[in-house]
Amino acid sequence: MLRVSGLELTAAAVRAGIVGSFPTLNARTPETLERWLAELSAVQREAAAGGGGGLFCPNLVMADANVAEHARLIAESEARLVITSVGSPKPVAGLFAEAGIAVFADVATVAHARKALAAGATGLVLLTAGAGGQTGWLNPFAFITAVREFFTGPVVLAGGMTGGRSVAAAQVAGYDLAYAGTAFIASAESDAGADYQREVVESGPDDILLTRAFTGLPTSMLTPSIRAAGLDPSALDEETTPEAAAELFSNRARGIGPKRWADIHSAGHSVAGVTQVRTVAEIVDDFAQEYHRAIGTPASPLVPSADSTA
Repeated sequence: MLRVSGLELTAAAVRAGIVGSFPTLNARTPETLERWLAELSAVQREAAAGGGGGLFCPNLVMADANVAEHARLIAESEARLVITSVGSPKPVAGLFAEAGIAVFADVATVAHARKALAAGATGLVLLTAGAGGQTGWLNPFAFITAVREFFTGPVVLAGGMTGGRSVAAAQVAGYDLAYAGTAFIASAESDAGADYQREVVESGPDDILLTRAFTGLPTSMLTPSIRAAGLDPSALDEETTPEAAAELFSNRARGIGPKRWADIHSAGHSVAGVTQVRTVAEIVDDFAQEYHRAIGTPASPLVPSADSTA
């Protein structure tokens, strides 16, 4: 998650036994990214030695100007999987195949899923209705049914993961893994500020607005943050282009208007399950315990099953 998933949050996720993901953009410079990858590689090794560790997973924004350099640094690290978003995985698929790194492509439509697989993706993240950030709009059950017609590989559900019951339901529907983000915005280790975390804790699904106004693409945003920035959620420009949105709301935008991600915050429908700020370990433990209750098997604290949250 932009401006949320940093080194501390990702490392805590790995130590808790799940997959911790972060956009490489959050590292700000190639030198910082190289340091993060080295530290996360060490955390991953240490956690694996303890018998219950997870994995770290960089998220490459394919539209970023530094994507080639970021991909090279990832290929030289101990990462075992990577997510590609906002663009085709084709430019990096060969490099990661040589490095033995699985490529999971974010996709929002069935057509995009087919294109991503043709471009070299080895797994898919289905962005469904209610996922945070730049998202999809398809029903998760219909989406996986369509994708399973032509793909038998690993598929991740992104959107609406309020807890372990959601993960269990995703498995029953045909997904292999589940992707949870919103719950971890309100974690003690996240880089989200206090105002952002308070918005997530106090908001419900009705406070999530799907809008193109800030990115030019369908994006789930928190209406309390929109109002706090002095904007009317009912009067946003839904016809804007990505270029026009960047001129107004990106970090490089001229003027003193609100900035997306920094001032205008994102979250998913799963705010429904967030009631307080907790540590990553506590969140993961709750997911794991609820998951195992849902499927009728015992669980030990902080040792989720292999099919738990990604």
